Amino acid sequence: MLFMRWGRCEGPAAAQSGGVMKKTLDLTGYAWLSIATSLTTLGLKMAAFLATNSVGLLSDALESVVNLVAACLALAMLRLAQSPPDAGHEFGHEKAEYFSSGAEGGLILVAALGIVTSAVGRFLHPVDLTDLGAGSLLSATATLLNGVVAVVLIRAGKRHGSVSLSADGHHLLSDVWTSVALLIGIGLIALTGRVVLDPIVACLAALAIGYTGIRLLRQAFSGLLDASLSPDERLKIEAALEYLRELGVGYKSLRTRRSGQAAFVQLDVLVPGDWEVSRGHQLLDGVESAICNVLPDARVTTHLEPLKEPLGFGSAGRGPVDQ
Repeated sequence: MLFMRWGRCEGPAAAQSGGVMKKTLDLTGYAWLSIATSLTTLGLKMAAFLATNSVGLLSDALESVVNLVAACLALAMLRLAQSPPDAGHEFGHEKAEYFSSGAEGGLILVAALGIVTSAVGRFLHPVDLTDLGAGSLLSATATLLNGVVAVVLIRAGKRHGSVSLSADGHHLLSDVWTSVALLIGIGLIALTGRVVLDPIVACLAALAIGYTGIRLLRQAFSGLLDASLSPDERLKIEAALEYLRELGVGYKSLRTRRSGQAAFVQLDVLVPGDWEVSRGHQLLDGVESAICNVLPDARVTTHLEPLKEPLGFGSAGRGPVDQ
């Protein structure tokens, strides 16, 4: 007896375990929130730059332009990632979110380079700053708004396993810390009158922004290379399957990967060779349901094999006896 089956948690296995059939959660509302925030903060920061003529505040405004482009890209990728599987993409489109994260990282690096270029020019040719009080107030308002939305996006990304929302939230959060540093720099300029601090602070902000861009690129590349589920998630799967030992059966070759919001789990289930197909099918229903109870968005592939196979119990498996 040897057969394989594939299912997702919103299918029959989840229904048998008492679960509710679900559609992929629509997360585009968070992307629209990010777009609205980026537009608002861009206006505030441009007004701050025009009021002060500070290249530091100009760098902050340029970062908001990147935020806006990234938020629009995140919206497009979220829509694509949530679209159902089709003939050309039978396993779905979840990996589209990694393209959003990677593109956002690239845009951030471009913005950092632009900030450094502007800062070097201002360092060589200093310009007096004006109306620092009004400019600081406008920038502080934009920073507070960015901070609130960043927390919302990061929490939503973590809760729903969305790479796009997480990347967008961390990008906004890095923008917050950059803005805080710039405001401190503006305060020092007001106290000391040394306008040379303006391009220096802008360069420091560019370095911080660039670091965020590199981190997002690494995250995107890791996802595209099919990174495994976290150790905590794997432990949950193994704990959920412990009941198989009591039934005198086992499993091996447990493999996992993360793709956007979806978790993929694959394993071989080992049963006595004289079992009927219907009994094996019923056991696989239970295995899939057990995994879905701990990972509701999992796509589970199970492969039934005879218990006395030569490779019956590998290092990645559990059986009715201790390894």
